[in-house]
Order: sequence, then C-alpha cells, then structure tokens
Amino acid sequence: QVQLVESGGGLVQPGGSLRLSCAASGFTVDYYAIAWFRQAPGKEREGVSCISSDGSLYYADSVKGRFTISRDNGKNAVYLQMSSLKPEDTAVYFCATGGERRCKWHGYEYWGQGTQVTVSS
Repeated sequence: QVQLVESGGGLVQPGGSLRLSCAASGFTVDYYAIAWFRQAPGKEREGVSCISSDGSLYYADSVKGRFTISRDNGKNAVYLQMSSLKPEDTAVYFCATGGERRCKWHGYEYWGQGTQVTVSS
C-alpha cells in the first residue's frame, strides 16, 4: 500500500536552511506527482511545492527562489530543500500523492504524518 514518511524537520534560525525528506513506498516516486504542503497553527493547509511525473516543478509564490523540490528515484524519495527560512515558514510540513501524474493543489489521497519546522531565533 502507499505510504509516505517525512523527516528532516527541526528548529532553525531565520536565514537558515533545512532539507525535508519524503520516503515513499508502495509506488515509485517518478510515476506519480508528489506535493509538499504545510499547515501553521490556526491557518489552513497550503500547497508549497510539487513535482510531477515528468519532472515539472511548481512552487507557491511565497517560497519561490528559496525552496527547491527534487526527487531521487534510486532512493524512492522526494526532497524539499528550504533556504533563507523565515519565521512565517514555521509549520508542519506534509508530503502527499494522489495517484495522478500531474500536479495539483488539492484532492490528494495519501499523506504522510508530517514533520515540524520551526524558524525562530
């Protein structure tokens, strides 16, 4: 069955970097689109980035130029490299897939458990 496990979150100072990992099982990461979402306390979940099966990349305006999504087919994992982090990036970050090849910002069926990212001095 499809399973997603995130890791790599933690506490980082403003301006710092983190790399989140999303380890997948039950499917291959280059076959379906995989997206990263985040949810801050008291806020709705928002889409952050997505990589489609053909390798097309998508980013929310709030993270363009700072975050980079990538995948490693050999490790069957997707990554989110986050740089120039800001306090407003603080949230629980989730990866998700929905069994579709193209990216979308809603309607994903499978979700990981999430990993906490806190940006604070």
